[in-house]
Amino acid sequence: MSETVAVAQRVPPLVLIHGPESILIERALSQVAADLRLAQPEIEISRLSGVAYDAGTLPMEASPSLFGEAKALVIRDADEGSEAFQTDLLAVLPDASEDLVLVVVHKGGARGKKIVDALKSAKARVIDTPAIKTDRDKQDFTTNEFRRAGRKATPDAVRALIEALGSDIAELASACQQLISDTTGLIDEQVVMTYHGGKVEATGFRVADAAIAGDAAEALRLLRHAIATGLDPVPIVAVLASQLRQLVKVGAAGRGRSADLARDLGMAPWQIDRARRALSGWSGDALGRCIQAVAAADFEVKGGGRDPVYAVERAILTIAAEHGR
Repeated sequence: MSETVAVAQRVPPLVLIHGPESILIERALSQVAADLRLAQPEIEISRLSGVAYDAGTLPMEASPSLFGEAKALVIRDADEGSEAFQTDLLAVLPDASEDLVLVVVHKGGARGKKIVDALKSAKARVIDTPAIKTDRDKQDFTTNEFRRAGRKATPDAVRALIEALGSDIAELASACQQLISDTTGLIDEQVVMTYHGGKVEATGFRVADAAIAGDAAEALRLLRHAIATGLDPVPIVAVLASQLRQLVKVGAAGRGRSADLARDLGMAPWQIDRARRALSGWSGDALGRCIQAVAAADFEVKGGGRDPVYAVERAILTIAAEHGR
């Protein structure tokens, strides 16, 4: 996926920031505000929200300034606004001009869609802020973080960062900025391990890699380390399930270029390559039994059993034992 935050340029009267990803929303708002002040240093920027909106506030805020200064209204949470909010916002859209810029944030969904439609019909500038969910999304986001700063990171470095921090996009972005600020030259896996090695080693991904490779002792060691450092059993089981499903998907996809399969399967190319390497020693029946074992562990760690850690250990031992059968 590509990040579509606008570069410095003149801001049109209507701007729509559309999508649920909070970090991209904040960056888009910062960029728009910077562009507004660059063009009109004295502009007055006000902020409103569709949440807990009082009827009549928008028309009042959109009215001309007593001293004739240009104004900008940043309107957040348009997707959560009441009918009164939507009515008022639609009423002030035609007032947008060089002296009144309306910047509307809508996180997506059906609620408030008529606002989105009206803005698009009025030729508003649209800044997309789509959700960063899949591993491919996270890979593209992380790679782009380094590219924006004129830096290059190896695929292994990107993978290690995602494995360590990928569940929190804001934390992932912060880690990228730390590496950009604190290092020089190529960012490789060793650099990432220097800064985030403890988190990488404690993640469910390392546990899953060891179990799928048939190394029960290492998988259990990593599991106990992860639990000791505060990682909950639930995401570990989720990673085990995800890694096994990836093996099934890649195994069923057959041959082909990694990039092509990645696009078709919604994975990153390095995940295709890693899954292909991991598939050595696995049969379809064995993978099926492992998926059943992980499903049972998932039930237990979410309240169905008495000892969540033991449930994960049992699933790991099952996976390791099935390797090579």
